Amino acid sequence: MSKIKSRRSFIKTSGVTIATSAAYSTFAPFNIINDKPSKEKIIGHGNFKYKVINEWGNLDPATTPVKNCHEMVIDSNGRLIMITDETRNNIIIYDRSGKLLSTWGNQFTGGHGLTISKEGVEEFLFITDYKLGKVFKTTLKGQVMLEINHPGTIGIYENNQSFKPTETAIGPNGDIYVADGYGSQFIIQYNSLGEYLRHFGGRGDNDDKFDTCHGICVDNRNPKNPTLLCTSRSHNSFKRFSLSGEYLSTIFLPGAFVCRPVIDDENIYAGVCWSRLKYLNKTDNSGFVTILNTNDEVISNPGGTKPNYVNGELQLMVQDEPIFKHCHDVCIDDDKNLYVCQWNAGQTYPVMLERI
Repeated sequence: MSKIKSRRSFIKTSGVTIATSAAYSTFAPFNIINDKPSKEKIIGHGNFKYKVINEWGNLDPATTPVKNCHEMVIDSNGRLIMITDETRNNIIIYDRSGKLLSTWGNQFTGGHGLTISKEGVEEFLFITDYKLGKVFKTTLKGQVMLEINHPGTIGIYENNQSFKPTETAIGPNGDIYVADGYGSQFIIQYNSLGEYLRHFGGRGDNDDKFDTCHGICVDNRNPKNPTLLCTSRSHNSFKRFSLSGEYLSTIFLPGAFVCRPVIDDENIYAGVCWSRLKYLNKTDNSGFVTILNTNDEVISNPGGTKPNYVNGELQLMVQDEPIFKHCHDVCIDDDKNLYVCQWNAGQTYPVMLERI
């Protein structure tokens, strides 16, 4: 039995035992999802605590609507750029105060992943659209510079293999890594011109395989040895690979169905789309944010239970307070405030977490 499969079995069995025998005392206090947190609500743990600012970035839905706030990045001028799958304004650009600066885009029916990359002095966006089955490189104003189409067009996939890309990451040399997170579960590596180099992963429970490879980023905290961090959401884990696709290790996050990892300084941040509560007590809206340190240890779970290690093993993590529904992405500004994008959250705008 693979490590991942045995870990999944442990969570399914022990998680239910914890919930039924302890009546959620492990996760207390636990509130009803429909409760509305106060404006001064403080969440998080240790040195990573935040004040919840629900009103940040709220716009007029009649003129600037959203469906799902999928992801957000910040450019060199401090502008916050968000992608939604609402085709009246796929890209929404805010300033730090939450004021609307501009919008563009009406072609991304499945607008999902958003990555920013700098080439010289110019910055570009990489957009994945899982419904169109394409990846687009654009300028910050929306001019399309490159398209990556279904891998079957160049013989990588068979005709019956789906391609529904969810995320990209850009390597130090400009290589483009595409996570086929809603499709055939491969990471596909192209050079900066969009020419195919290799692919790895695929669906499965072995350590080097994925189940919902939803996100990917380049972990450059060790500049002499950058690696890839790839989400395997249904495995509750991030999996580390070399830049050429060799499996290295797994960061197991029991109970947390994580989206993409985001590196800022020495830490990893991620939205947890839902937690094990979805299966323990049928609470679908059960997301939170998780933060890891340089040793890949969880140090804070804003909106979630306090991270707990027993004999070096991280214990089950679930939502603790109903601040969020489904956290899909986290963006970090220079003051270490967080902007949390949500999927399936009633067409609401991002939530700001002000660092305290």
